[in-house]
Amino acid sequence: MATIPITLRGAEKLKEELHRLKTVDRPAVIQAIAEARAQGDLSENAEYDAAKDRQGFIEGRIQDIESKLSMASVIDPSSLHAEGKVVFGSTVELEDEESGDRVTYQIVGEDEADLKLGLINISSPIARALIGKESGDVAVVQAPGGQRRYEIMQVIYR
Repeated sequence: MATIPITLRGAEKLKEELHRLKTVDRPAVIQAIAEARAQGDLSENAEYDAAKDRQGFIEGRIQDIESKLSMASVIDPSSLHAEGKVVFGSTVELEDEESGDRVTYQIVGEDEADLKLGLINISSPIARALIGKESGDVAVVQAPGGQRRYEIMQVIYR
């Protein structure tokens, strides 16, 4: 069974979502189904159909999260000792060689990725180009608009 890398923060977010689904959302949808059933004829009951659909979504999401957590390899970026190399969980400050713009990304798992927050998926083209490099190296990324070159300014483990 393959493991799924996830940061400590990402694992906590999944656990919080799982707890909410089991303690808030699941009981609420069960109550909604009971109320819809009380209205009588289920064959033309839109509320019942909607509640059953919602229940299916919630149960599927619970299974998905439980599966991911069972296969998760939780990595605490602050405890990494990668000798300055870019690895999963590290935060990387980059400078675009063409424009001079600076950006900072943390390399995270699929479920944690959010570009607006500077969290990039480990399997994204830019993350794959950065892995194994260190400060001063140049990463060449094949972007939709063509090749981009980024100089690694700093690698941080936090």
